[in-house]
Amino acid sequence: MIRRQFLAHALRAAVASAAASMGARGAFAQHAGHDMDDMPGMEGMGDMHDMHNMAGMPGMSSPAAQPAASALASPNALPAGAPLAPLRKLANESGDPGTFRATLVAQPVSRQLMPGKQTSFWLYGDAAKGPIIGPLIEVHEEDTVEIRFVNRLPQPSTVHWHGLPVPPDQDGNPSDPVAPGESRVYRFTLPRGSAGTYWYHPHPHTMSAGQVYRGLAGPIIVRAADDPLAAWPERHLFFTDLKLAADGAVAPNDLMDWMNGREGQFVLVNGARQPRIVVARDERWRVWNGCNARYLRLSLGVSYPFAQVGTDGGLLGDARDGLTELLLAPGERAELIVRAGQWPSQTALTAAVYDRRKMAMTTGNMHGSLTPDPARVLADVRFAPAGAAAGAAPTSHALPSPLRPIEALQPPAGVVATQKSVVFSEEMDMAAMHRPDATMSEMPAGMKFMINGATFDASRIALTSRRGDIEHWSIENRTDMDHPFHLHGTQFQIIEREREGKKMPEPFLAWRDTVNVRPGETVRIATVQKMPGERMFHCHILEHEDLGMMATLKVV
Repeated sequence: MIRRQFLAHALRAAVASAAASMGARGAFAQHAGHDMDDMPGMEGMGDMHDMHNMAGMPGMSSPAAQPAASALASPNALPAGAPLAPLRKLANESGDPGTFRATLVAQPVSRQLMPGKQTSFWLYGDAAKGPIIGPLIEVHEEDTVEIRFVNRLPQPSTVHWHGLPVPPDQDGNPSDPVAPGESRVYRFTLPRGSAGTYWYHPHPHTMSAGQVYRGLAGPIIVRAADDPLAAWPERHLFFTDLKLAADGAVAPNDLMDWMNGREGQFVLVNGARQPRIVVARDERWRVWNGCNARYLRLSLGVSYPFAQVGTDGGLLGDARDGLTELLLAPGERAELIVRAGQWPSQTALTAAVYDRRKMAMTTGNMHGSLTPDPARVLADVRFAPAGAAAGAAPTSHALPSPLRPIEALQPPAGVVATQKSVVFSEEMDMAAMHRPDATMSEMPAGMKFMINGATFDASRIALTSRRGDIEHWSIENRTDMDHPFHLHGTQFQIIEREREGKKMPEPFLAWRDTVNVRPGETVRIATVQKMPGERMFHCHILEHEDLGMMATLKVV
């Protein structure tokens, strides 16, 4: 029985009892922020906004210590329309060429985002002013990086250097936490060929989701000495998700946040709602999806095509020009070329509709998913090409070809690549989720997201690889919703995707560390680990990672 059937069946009696006490209203759905009138059989119920409001009703015991429901802030509660804020930068304390030395502090910071209300965030660096994301760490290939991390949080934490080829003992794995009030130094040297767009965030098991949604995430750029796009003006867009209560507090996760992955009512760009961007010349955009669970199907509209020139692990071999949309799963990054055009015009950067099959919990629809979120404006974009007002045609830059050489990752002739299998699955135990003692824990009981049939156990090695061996991994999704797969310590190439028996070779060669896997889909990748030690691999919906969809790879 698939998850949706199991949950809907198990909840029928409880919902019926609750519905009777409400004048026979028929069902319940997701947490605030979704219009229930759009769901099958839910017409006229738009006033039922929060599923967890029903926890105190007859037959609806409070699941897994869900906090008391509180009203959420209006989706328009944050001001919009300010110019896109530049990222803060982490200062290099070293005067030695080829060395980047810095201090990165994680600490509670109170900021006013909603007029007249303070919000307590957990942020990196000197965050009293500027964007509420971590400072940009800008380094170069072959730099030696030495960052002292100071933990002033009330919880243990780590710093994971997402996508960077760093030694396992320097990668902020959950087995290596930094206790509150303590510090540690992360040291690594970036190899030649590692230029790209990366990010950093915490990775303590069961606490990663909460630390990221409170604000702990920041961008990294590794630059190459021979970057063919170095002369292009560069713009940085770091996307984060924010869920605020009406009093300005960061709202805690509810049951549906844990089940589907947290999505708030705000998507911020460099820490602000719907900023304004003015494009006067052709630009290189670096974009990061730093959201816990939100997928971003980015578009400037059909009249404003752009080119993709890079992925997680740096530049493509050649630009993919003429795109009108690009899907970024949680954790993914991309580099784009956005052209100013010939004449002034106006558009919006939007997150177009994408159905990732978020789960509905209704009595009338045994197989139902939530209606996908409508398109959302992320930023207002004005094209004001330099010289157009005077009648002069702006200069258009031709993209170099190739951007860089990329060769397919293949084992030596006569050697067969080692095969590895990763299977995403899930189980829901409704009895456990509604046990009275389940209210003693902040984590929801009875909810399992698994890899190869098991939830994460720090003492268990799930897979073993030999250093330097080129391997082929298959990542199969046997659940009902999308899951982004992330592998630590290396990049990989997608070979093909298979769904419903149809195999589709990947249409372009690229280096990645995160890939989305749709329900019923198998994605096959080629990868190699170059340093011994223990690496994590997991779903990058952070709630699912915290609930067990993570495992350990030992490299020998």
